[in-house]
Amino acid sequence: MTELITLADARSPQAEAYRSLRTNLEFSSLDNPLRSLLVTSAAPDEGKSTTLANLGVINAQAGKRVVLLDCDLRRPRLHELFGLGNNTGVTTSLLDPTTPLPLQNTSVSNLRVMTSGPLPPNPADLLASERMNGLLSQAMADADLVLVDAPPVIAVTDAALLAAKVDGVLLVVSAGHTRREHAQRAKDLLAKVNANLVGAVLNNAALEGGMYGYYGQNSQ
Repeated sequence: MTELITLADARSPQAEAYRSLRTNLEFSSLDNPLRSLLVTSAAPDEGKSTTLANLGVINAQAGKRVVLLDCDLRRPRLHELFGLGNNTGVTTSLLDPTTPLPLQNTSVSNLRVMTSGPLPPNPADLLASERMNGLLSQAMADADLVLVDAPPVIAVTDAALLAAKVDGVLLVVSAGHTRREHAQRAKDLLAKVNANLVGAVLNNAALEGGMYGYYGQNSQ
């Protein structure tokens, strides 16, 4: 649960950074509020799922009804992060769209998760389908904000397929890990599908000592 820093240490500078991210996203879309946001990365292991989960927690704590969709049907993480079962989820809902959405409650009020479900042999085909459009519409009808976790952009086509279906895309890059050319390629691939890239998150950046002291001190 330490990856969910917004729950483990709500007064930490990392948690405050997620609050700033929430505020920045709100200000970036004042005229057209984001109802659905895809979170992805250029390459694997850059922290996209952790970023999405913490962003979901922060928005739910602010009173929004939030749904997290794990559409990384290759290496899903959300069920692990929130300690949930994964027998049903996105894949089972796509295979039988007549059933209610298999949303699971979390320990955070207003925050529900649809895990990936069993991993399919054809993730891209499922995510590109009209049924995926219907699933997104259903989730948005029952939430103020839908956050969609997708595989890395340059690894497979899944993220680009989903990017065209949502209001905005947030790209996660990892300090000291993401290669500049990979980030640029991810940006170019998203541009090709006319994705609305609303911003990027620099993950795993070193904290400045002065800032840590400010956020870490006890209030008097």
